[in-house]
Order: sequence, then C-alpha cells, then structure tokens
Amino acid sequence: MKAIIQRVVKASVTVGEKTTGSIGHGLCVLVGIHRHDTDKEMEYIIRKILNIRLFSDEGDKRWSKSVMDMDYEVICISQFTLESSLKGNKPDFREAMTAESSKTFYEKFLETMKSQYKPEKIQDGEFGAYMQVHIQNDGPVTIPIEMKPQKPVSSQEKSDAACSQGDT
Repeated sequence: MKAIIQRVVKASVTVGEKTTGSIGHGLCVLVGIHRHDTDKEMEYIIRKILNIRLFSDEGDKRWSKSVMDMDYEVICISQFTLESSLKGNKPDFREAMTAESSKTFYEKFLETMKSQYKPEKIQDGEFGAYMQVHIQNDGPVTIPIEMKPQKPVSSQEKSDAACSQGDT
C-alpha cells in the first residue's frame, strides 16, 4: 500500500461539476492499493497518516504536531496509478488491486480511519470516477509512505517448506 501525503492549506475534489469533498488546513492523501494488501498494510498507512508530524506547534516549532493534534481534516483520494510500474513507456497496473476488491478495501480503509479519528474530519473523492483534485500545497510538503505487502505463500511453497523442515 502506498500513500502520498501532502500538507495543504485547502483541497477539494470535483467530479464533473459536483464537489465531492473539500477541506481547509490538513492533509490531502493519494492512496494506492496493492493487489496483496491486507489489514496489516492498511493499519500501518492509517497510523502514519494520522500521526505524522507535519505541522508547527503554537510556538512555531516545526514538525511537531500531527493532523489529529491540530484538529485538522484529511481528504483521501483512491489512486490505482500509484501501484503502477513502467513497461517501456507504458504504465503497467498488474500490481494494483482489482477495481471490485479495491473498492471494498478502500471503503474499509476510510471507515477504519474515521473510527480512529473524527469521522466528520475525513473526506474523500468518488471511487473509480474521473476526478479533478484541487490542492493548495502548504510548504510544499509532500511525503510518500509505503508498506509492501508480504507476498502470499502458495500451497506448493508451504508444502516445500514443510518438507525441507522435516529434512533437518
């Protein structure tokens, strides 16, 4: 799972002429979901988003407060293109979770984040839609974070591992 965290003065998402989310000070987060992501990766990314110290305190001490400390907002945008690689000059999206699975995963991601902060402070775009993301970066501050999923072990690999352990 990957997230691009941007500290913003304001951010909004529109689909066509409709604004689906809009925040003032806070974080704009682009979220990429890998095909092997689990709750473990999700929980790590959420913890980092909510606790990363990107804001100054009252005494202007930099990098000392999180979005939760400041009572700021977070707008999340699902972006499968974060899980791409280049095959020549063409993007390859094989590592991204399928649309159907990632929709469920992303909804759980949002609900989990809301349960760990204030639900009214968490907004998002429109999953799967062609969106326009409008941000006014603050700094600019942009922090990429990633937690690579553990590659699932096939039944053949489990069997091979069990056989090799028996040989010792």
